[in-house]
Amino acid sequence: MKLPVIKPLYHLLRWCGAPVVWEVSVGSPVFRWSASGEREYLVLRYPSGHYDFPKGHIEPGETEEDTLRREVAEETGLTDVNIYAFRTSIKYFYRAHGTEAARRLRERRGTWIFKQVHYYPALAHSSDVILSHEHTGFLWIPYRQALEMVTFENARRVLRGSEAYLEAQAHATEQRKKN
Repeated sequence: MKLPVIKPLYHLLRWCGAPVVWEVSVGSPVFRWSASGEREYLVLRYPSGHYDFPKGHIEPGETEEDTLRREVAEETGLTDVNIYAFRTSIKYFYRAHGTEAARRLRERRGTWIFKQVHYYPALAHSSDVILSHEHTGFLWIPYRQALEMVTFENARRVLRGSEAYLEAQAHATEQRKKN
């Protein structure tokens, strides 16, 4: 089911008694520098077979930065990251199925999820990934390959925006060095 992810629709469905929830998460297109000086992005494989970036729910009392650091550490084992100030946000809707739906029902949480995710690029100072149980694999790959590998158009948009921002930052740094 494709629904527009807007608050008025969410509130209307909730008022009608639909099992809806609005969730906010934070994630990151994590990158490292390869030996050849190229940016390589960390792409995670999820059990369903799709490829995406680390992300997760904001816990009570957390800032977006706190959530990003916690989720990246939990999902990848990477704890030493520099977070950039550039933020890209996406929204999507999905219905929980299978074990996720069962867990949500036990927790008395909605199974129709309106999701908003804020992404910040982050530089990893280590490439030693330790995957959580949430993933089945990972790749460190250059931008163009990562763009082809991630499954969803929303993730490609996040990656394109992050890469453009990082390129602009690198260009500005080069200009400052020349002056």
